[in-house]
Amino acid sequence: MSVMADVHIVRVFTDGQGLFGNNLGVVLDAAHLDAAAGSKLAADLRFSEVVFVDDVDKAALRIFTPAAELPLAGHPLVGTAWLLSKLAGRPVTTLRPAKAAEVATWAEDGLTWIRGRVADAPDWGLVQLADEGAVEMLAVPPGPEYRRHQFWAWVDEPRGLIRARVFAADSGVDEDEATGSAAMRQVEALRRPVMIRQGWGSEIWARPAQAAGWAEIGGRVAGDGVRTVTVGGTD
Repeated sequence: MSVMADVHIVRVFTDGQGLFGNNLGVVLDAAHLDAAAGSKLAADLRFSEVVFVDDVDKAALRIFTPAAELPLAGHPLVGTAWLLSKLAGRPVTTLRPAKAAEVATWAEDGLTWIRGRVADAPDWGLVQLADEGAVEMLAVPPGPEYRRHQFWAWVDEPRGLIRARVFAADSGVDEDEATGSAAMRQVEALRRPVMIRQGWGSEIWARPAQAAGWAEIGGRVAGDGVRTVTVGGTD
C-alpha cells in the first residue's frame, strides 16, 4: 500500500558557502511506514539514506539505505538533529535511533554535532593511499572487493586534514558524498580530531569522544525544502 508523504530534504556536511553536502530525506510522523517503504524511498530519491521519524517529540527514528535499515549513520543523524531543532524552534538534545544507543546532539561554532557509539556504526574498511591525487584518481567502484570502504590520504597531517572517498555497494550506493559513520571509524583508528573533505567538496569534522568507544561528528546543514512524494507500494 502506498501513501503520500512530505519529505524534508536537507544537505548535510556542506562547505562554508553552503555548497555540496550529502542529500537526506526525512519523513516525520512515520511510525505507520514499514522498513520496505524506507529503503524504497531512498532508492526512489537516489539518496544514500532517508530517515523515518516515528515520534517527533521523542526524536525516535529509523535510518534506511536503498538496501537495508542501519542502526546508526552519520549524515542522517546530523541532518535530522538540525531539522528537528529548526522545526521545534529550540535545541533537540537527544536522538533515539531504533537499533542503536541514544545519540546526544548539540550546536557548536556553527556546526551541528552528534555523539554516537562507534560499535553501532557500519564496519567500514579504511584504506590509506599515498596522497590526495591517488584518492582523486580512484575508479567508481574501485574494485568488486571494496563494498564498504573509505579510501583516504593526508592532505595536511599536522593540521588533521584528510581527503577521502567512500564506496558502499553493500548499502546500494556506488559512491557516497559524505559519510559520518566512516569518519567515526576513522577517528577511532587515528585517535585524534580530523577534518575530512569528501566527495565533491563536503566537509566533515570528527573527533574521539571523552568516553572510550564513542565518537563525535559535526558539520553544516542546509535545507532544500519539502517534497510530497509517494511512499511505499511497489511501483
